[in-house]
Amino acid sequence: EFFVHNTGHSIGIEVHEDPRFSPDDHTVLAPGMLLTVEPGIYLPEQGGVRIEDVVLVTPEGAEVLYSMPKTVLLTGAA
Repeated sequence: EFFVHNTGHSIGIEVHEDPRFSPDDHTVLAPGMLLTVEPGIYLPEQGGVRIEDVVLVTPEGAEVLYSMPKTVLLTGAA
């Protein structure tokens, strides 16, 4: 019903690189990989949002290098 996209992607020489993370992707993450986590949703005739965080995979797990605020702002628009 709504337009959805991948959960994120790898970052390397290009800003958008494979693998692109989705429910069908089975990539095993390894230390040193740089990736994005960018959930989003688009609603027909209303608009959409995608919030992208940059994450480094470490031997201990993950380190968020850059994170966008997750505050919801209501504008009063219908």
